[in-house]
Amino acid sequence: MYSKYLFLFIILAACKNTHPNPPLASGMYFPPITGNSWADTSVQDLGWNTGEISTLIDYLDSSNSKAFIVLKDGKIVLEEYFGQALNGNAFSSNSLWYWASAGKTITSFLVGKAQEEGFLSINDPSSDYLGAGWSNMTTSQEDAIRIHNHLTMTTGLNYLVSDLNCTADTCLNFKASPGTQWFYHNAAYTLLENIVTNATGVSYNQYTDSKIEDYVGMSGQWVSQGYNKVYWSKARDMARFGLLMLNNGVWKTDTLLHDKDYLQQQITSTQSLNPSYGYLWWLNDQSSIIYPGLSYSFNHSLIPNGPSDLYAALGMNGQIIDVVPSKGLVIIRMGEAASGTNSAIQMHVDMWDIINTIIP
Repeated sequence: MYSKYLFLFIILAACKNTHPNPPLASGMYFPPITGNSWADTSVQDLGWNTGEISTLIDYLDSSNSKAFIVLKDGKIVLEEYFGQALNGNAFSSNSLWYWASAGKTITSFLVGKAQEEGFLSINDPSSDYLGAGWSNMTTSQEDAIRIHNHLTMTTGLNYLVSDLNCTADTCLNFKASPGTQWFYHNAAYTLLENIVTNATGVSYNQYTDSKIEDYVGMSGQWVSQGYNKVYWSKARDMARFGLLMLNNGVWKTDTLLHDKDYLQQQITSTQSLNPSYGYLWWLNDQSSIIYPGLSYSFNHSLIPNGPSDLYAALGMNGQIIDVVPSKGLVIIRMGEAASGTNSAIQMHVDMWDIINTIIP
């Protein structure tokens, strides 16, 4: 079903601009931004339980995974690939896959960068950058929605529509005042890409390249799929972005986002409606959670068996970046959907059941 995206293998092979590599940050390893070199460390050297590694790999394989990477302080501990790539070959470190909604976290970072550079403020009305009449609401209803509301899924747009991806004005209708309703409305998120593009005056791929990819060695691309722009990359690109977040927006000694308040806000509860959500990041160890597609809460955390400081980029069919600052961990999973109802949610929990038997 993804054959129409095979052209991405040509597009993503394009070269990126690079920046000089300064000395390593203390205590954290960063791979070179070009080439395939990436230092590793062993499970044995870390004192982890080697006996359960095969259990984890077997579970990932049986759950339709494509790629799985574990970084400890930036070094690769585990790296596994499964099944076939889009071109029919075995999936490998060179294969491309979609991030789905896990890519929202790149947008979160870029909005913060655009604010830092003075192109916008997250407290600005969305209509300042989308123009009047971007929705099917009145002018006053439009002007009440701020960029902050798009980042937190609190725009108040009517989610009782046939297509939650539709960004046409006729699909964007009033339901509640901004900040009084939480719903995972994909169209509201997608509009952030137009906001950033209109504010900065450059294409979304160009802005991603110049503010993130060129510094950390990522080589992905945003690709239009219907109303959406979906980020596609290799698994190691996903790991690079997770490492950037683990190190608080700093790659080696290059600070990509100086605004520490915004960095923290991304991974902090920004509203009480769904405390498990920050700025397009999912947060663990909160008292309740509203899942995508639902309008009511469950009284438990994202990963009840996971580290309390875990925060995650999550996408359809189980695209995952887990960042655990207290343990220096970045965990990546790419793949297709596992079987069963709410499979991506349950798979994430089950994955951590096994990880907990490996990592002290």
